[in-house]
Amino acid sequence: MFARISRRVAGLLATLLAASFVIFAAVFAAPGDPAVFLAGGRDKLTPEKLAAVREQYHLDEPLVVQYGRWLWDCAHADLGRSFKYSDQVADLLTSRLPTTLALVGYATVLFVVLGVGAGILAAVRRGWVDSAVVGATTLAASVPSFVAAIALVSLFGVRLGWFPVTGGGTGFTGTVHHLTLPAVSMALGALALISRVTRQAMLDAGAADHVEVARASGLGERDIVLRHVLRNALGPIVTMCGLVTAGMLAGTVVIETAFGLSGIGSLLVGAINTHDFPVAQAVLLLMVTGYMVVTTLVDLLQPVFDPRVTAERSAT
Repeated sequence: MFARISRRVAGLLATLLAASFVIFAAVFAAPGDPAVFLAGGRDKLTPEKLAAVREQYHLDEPLVVQYGRWLWDCAHADLGRSFKYSDQVADLLTSRLPTTLALVGYATVLFVVLGVGAGILAAVRRGWVDSAVVGATTLAASVPSFVAAIALVSLFGVRLGWFPVTGGGTGFTGTVHHLTLPAVSMALGALALISRVTRQAMLDAGAADHVEVARASGLGERDIVLRHVLRNALGPIVTMCGLVTAGMLAGTVVIETAFGLSGIGSLLVGAINTHDFPVAQAVLLLMVTGYMVVTTLVDLLQPVFDPRVTAERSAT
């Protein structure tokens, strides 16, 4: 067990190192010269002033040297200073991250509860219920998140006035009220995916021999579903829920922009538009780190929900 965790952590660190270099190089390869932006634009910009700015911010050094300096600072929790706001990047992330985490957490609760519930219902209640769930989830999966956001804002925000359409709110109640429409917009596609995975996992688990034996022995259908079918289907369900949640951490850009939320997604959009490279690099690194940490935790916890995984790995 310890060896497996060590391998996973080592793989996580190696992948993060490679991803950090790609992020650093890709941002600096984007159109636009950061030195020109730092110097205040192209008006009355002399070569001497441009060279001084490059030297001040170490932009005249080779890419590998700049990357090593940036990586060393990141390892010491120094993410640099924003070109646009002149604030520490770490402070900007700290102020915006709670909104993004609250949005992702709210959306996760929605798609887990509704998606898993719909999948179980479709697997247990065959016939028209199954067809209705499959049809509804297919429709939900085909609607892009930004289209769902526009439709929800138009109906529930503008026409009915039930929910606010901008801002993140204050306090628990206010936050839930403000984030309901954004969370629903994010959760629709994930809900459809989770319901499909749950339905198929339940059907596969329900076709096992021990389920037929339990049913033939007279065990109640409720006990069969909870103790034998759902329990054996938890492995792929939990894995997919973790992967979808990890993807949401890097997919809040559209929703935060559509609803005017001050999260790290909207911060990334603003940083790219203004060539604020330290902020863009930090946000991208945070998103990649969050995704990889969540997926690694899901992989490590998978044997807890599905002991067969441990047996298979021990056999190999």
